This record gives sequence, C-alpha cells and structure tokens, in this order.
Amino acid sequence: MPQKTKNTPMMEQYLSIKKQYPDAFLFYRLGDFYELFHDDAMKAAKLLEITLTSRNKNADEPIPMCGVPYHAAAEYIRRLVEMGHKVAVCEQMEDAKLTKGMVRREVVRVITPGTFLNENGSENKANNYLASVFRNEAGGYALGYVDIGTGELKVTLLTNEDGVFNELQTLPFKEIVLDAKTAEVLTEKLEKQFGILVSIQEKLIPETDVHDLVGELPQQSEKDVLVLLLSYLSDTQKRSLSHLQKAVAYQTDAFLKMDTYARRNLELSASIRTQQKKGSLLWTLDETKTAMGGRMLKQWLEKPLINLSDILERQRKVESLVNHYFERMDINDALTSVYDLERLVARVSLGNINGRDLIQLKTSLQQIPGLVQAIATIDEPDVWQDVIGKLESYPEIIELIERAITDNPPIQITEGNIIRDGYHEQLDRYRDAMNNGKLWIAMLQKEEREKTGIKTLKIGYNRIFGYYIEVTKANLAALPEGTYERKQTLANAERFVTPALKEKETLILEAEEKSVELEHELFVALREEIKGYSRQLQALAKLVAEIDVLQSFAHVSEAYHFSKPELSNSDRNLSIKEGRHPVVERVIGKDKFVPNSISMDEDNHILLITGPNMSGKSTYMRQVALIVILAQMGCFVPAEKAHLPI
Repeated sequence: MPQKTKNTPMMEQYLSIKKQYPDAFLFYRLGDFYELFHDDAMKAAKLLEITLTSRNKNADEPIPMCGVPYHAAAEYIRRLVEMGHKVAVCEQMEDAKLTKGMVRREVVRVITPGTFLNENGSENKANNYLASVFRNEAGGYALGYVDIGTGELKVTLLTNEDGVFNELQTLPFKEIVLDAKTAEVLTEKLEKQFGILVSIQEKLIPETDVHDLVGELPQQSEKDVLVLLLSYLSDTQKRSLSHLQKAVAYQTDAFLKMDTYARRNLELSASIRTQQKKGSLLWTLDETKTAMGGRMLKQWLEKPLINLSDILERQRKVESLVNHYFERMDINDALTSVYDLERLVARVSLGNINGRDLIQLKTSLQQIPGLVQAIATIDEPDVWQDVIGKLESYPEIIELIERAITDNPPIQITEGNIIRDGYHEQLDRYRDAMNNGKLWIAMLQKEEREKTGIKTLKIGYNRIFGYYIEVTKANLAALPEGTYERKQTLANAERFVTPALKEKETLILEAEEKSVELEHELFVALREEIKGYSRQLQALAKLVAEIDVLQSFAHVSEAYHFSKPELSNSDRNLSIKEGRHPVVERVIGKDKFVPNSISMDEDNHILLITGPNMSGKSTYMRQVALIVILAQMGCFVPAEKAHLPI
C-alpha cells in the first residue's frame, strides 16, 4: 500500500536550508550530484530540460526531484542565471566517510544575475553591474553600482525618478537591489521598464564594516546606498571581496547630457534594428586589444567629457599615436598578449583563480616593459611622461609565478601537478617517493614475469582495490600455489597481492595524497601573497585600458581619415566641413558616402532641414550628434575640418 512520505533527516535539513533562500534554486550537494526537490525540481527540470523523477515513488505524495552532476553544474547554473534566476549552492562541509550521522551542509554562495562572473571570452568586453537605488527622506535618490568581476564601485545622487531611469539606461546591469521603502515606490516601474530581477535587502551590515570603501564619500545618501549594495554582496557571496575598489562619487552633469531616447536613436552601443553591437558607434570605434580596453571604451562612449582640459589631454595622446605609426604597432603587439588584469585580480580575491590564470597574469606583466619601451620611443615626453612613470611590471610577481607554477598547469587546483619541481623541499620528497615507488612497481612486474614465466602478468591499480598483480585464468596453472595472496576474482582473471606490494602501495598513496594536499596549500599561500598586490594591479589595469582605448582611437582616426577637431568653451560656433556619418560610412564604404557641411552660431542656432522621405535628413542630424560625441570623448572626427563648442 502506498504510504505518505515522511521526511527523512536529510529532507528535514534540505527544507530548513531552502527556507532561508525562498527566491533561489537550491543546488543541494549529495555525493557527486547537486539535487533539487519539490517546486525547485519541477521548475528546473522544465527550464533546463532535464529528467524529473521523485523520491519514494511508492508514497502517496512522492517528492519531485532532479539533479545535475557536480562537474557539469556550472553550465546549468549559468543557464538559470541568464534566465534571470538565483541559484544557492549548498555544499557538504564535512567528509561523509568521517562523519557519523547527518553531514553538515551550508550554502557557500548565492549566484545571481548581478553577481555572475561569466568566463565566456565573447563577453569579456562587457561589464555586468549590480545596481542599487536608495530613496532618502527628502525624496531624492542615490544610485550605486558594482561590478564584482572588476572591483569597480561607483555612486551618484539624482533628484528624481527620471534621473534614476536615465542613468540606469547607461549601465549594463542585470539586477537591482532596493531597500523595502524604496521598493514600494520603484519595483513595479523598474520591472516594467527593464524587465530585470529586483532584489530586496533588509538586513544591513554596519557602515564601519565597509568604511575603507565608503568612508571618504561626502554625502550620507551615497554611503547609505552603497551599504545597501555591499550588504547584499556580503549575504550572497560569503567570501572575501577585498578587490573592491574605493567608491568613486560622480555627478551626471560632469558629462555630456544624453537622455535615453538620444542614446538609443544614435545607436551608441547597439543597433536599433538588431540590438547587437554591429552597426553601432561602439562597433565602429572598437579596435581595442584587451578586455579592459573594450570595457573602458564603452564607458567613455556612454559618458563623453565636458571638461576641456581633460578632452585635450586625450586628444594630444591620440594625435601622438596617429603621428607615430611604428611605435603604435609596437604598443599593439604588447597589448595583444595582455589578458584581463581586472578580472584576474578579482579571481585572486574571490579565491577561484587557478594555475592557468596565474600564467596569464605573469604573461600580462611580462608585456609591460615592452609597452613602456614602445611609448618611450615616441619623442614627446610632455605627452607621455605621466603614463611611463606609472607603468610598473612588478618583476617580483613574475619571478614568484615563474618559480612556483608549472608551464602547463591543470585547470583544477586540487589535482596536483601545479607546483614546479624545486619550489618546495618537502613536495620534492613526496614526488621522489612516488616516482621511485612507481619505478619499483615497473621493475617488480618485470621480475615476476621472469620468475613465473607468465609474459601477460601485469601489475595494475584502481582506486577501490589499490595495486594488484593480475594473471589471466588461462595462465593460473603456471602459477605455483601459495605464490601470491588472492585479492579479487574476475571473469577472465585473478588478482593477487604480496606483502611487499602492499607496503609499497601504502608509501606511494601516502605520498600522492600528501603531495596533492601540500600543493594545494602552497598554491593558496601563493594566491594570498599575490592578493597583496590587488590595488597596484588594478591601477595598472586601468592605465593599460586607457592606452588601449587611445590606440583604438588613433587606429580608427587614421584608417577612416578622421581629423582633429578644434574645441572651444568661449563661443557657441559649430562648423563642420565635409562631415560624414562614421557608422554609415563604414557600412557602405567611404566612396559611396557623400560628405556634407554645416555651420551654426549664436545667430543661427536652429536649422530647418527639408527634403523628401529617405533623403538623408535623419542621417545628417545624427551625423552632427555623433561628431560632437566623438570629439568630447577625445577622438578625432569624420570631417575634413571641425570647430565645435563644448
């Protein structure tokens, strides 16, 4: 007779943990699988297209369940997060073999759309911001955002909802964190406008806990919104976030003003038609060689400058690179071998860096002297001296990684073979014991074959039975009785051991186990040592990114015959001679685009454009806007000559 399901101690544990994370899929570790139960299982089975089964199938109310292998879980988690869901990863915190009764389990991390670290190479030029909004008592708003993949932490104050929504339009964010009061006002509007996940954070960490990050901010509302954001990170990530940079406060009126509609219609970072990068101004400008440069280019594009001296500083560097082609090629060569320093630093801090990442860090730092040399060759010290003085390669990090990490380490840091021979004396002893032990076993196999005359006799190993001597049943008659101690019977063979083989097995396996443990300890110590350089490496990454964006501007300016614009704060005269639309020109080809000019001043600040449909009126207007944006980014512009007011 079917019986009503009674919760086992394991299910009681599952339900108590699930109660703490009601808005997340709970990936509950059971041996080599992550299991999901009840509603989580039914929803996940449908979303992930995996088999839905059940526990206690003969009960009146069997428990729905589904599972994924632990080694493949990352892909399933990625798919759920990209659909806008949260995943709470619950691990076994004790060794089941050494534990009596229920194994203790804990959620070690909650992965959300705004905290997901995408390792997909095609995504590495994009930020993934987690945003937060806080409404103060006066009715104004503070907006903060963080990218845990790069450590960037920023905040701004806004006077009204329109300002909040317009600023959010500039951010590639996947999730927004609100406190309960702000949620009452904004949740419905945010979900309708952006269709993204809104998370409510009620429990706040003390401001003193994050004083190093927010202590220098001048306004209390700025601190409040970041405490809200950092509280959410603390609750979900449950690990060190020491790579987060000091919060930077900015004012939206310090940049060229563009509302949501202008950004969309000018197709700054995505085509209206396809919503893809191709066909946008970003696509036209992006000749960056590094992931950091690609992200910085988009940030500059979203926020063109209005400070004339800052614009001219960028412009001078772009002109210098345009005029020094061979030096620019050397810069490009160095940049091509620089990996994503910002995200490598983040991975060090988050504790999920591996040996191959450290090789990438070493390779990146090894490019810095060549980059310095290429820039120093440009005979314009007044333009580049500030950059050269800040580019540091940190040879001590290079030397440390070179000495410690093998040339081709495995992806997993718990598999061994990651630390180089000669780095640690005890590790070398373990390896010597393993190598000599395996050599001894090879010699034993040869000796036993000669002694017994059985040429097919072999010594093998598996994780369950250890080392064994295997003799096929066809050759058992040639083996004198009592020669070996029987260990296992197979269909076609018998397996044996000897006291000497047992002894050597113990030596080898002990050495292997202790070797892997020691390698992991050494790697963690190495990681912690490199973590101490996080701030310096982040500063280096920003400088390399800036150089990358400037060389990208120089490349585009030279390739598409852009010219250096004149910029002025003292007049309102706008004059563009033989201007072109940079994106349209690139799509259809320079020879097919007809250049055109425009002149506006105080007396003629509005022009009425007439003409039939499809005659190019909107292209003409967008062209002027894009030239202004390019100029205030510090780039050259597609025109024979241009004079522009800020």
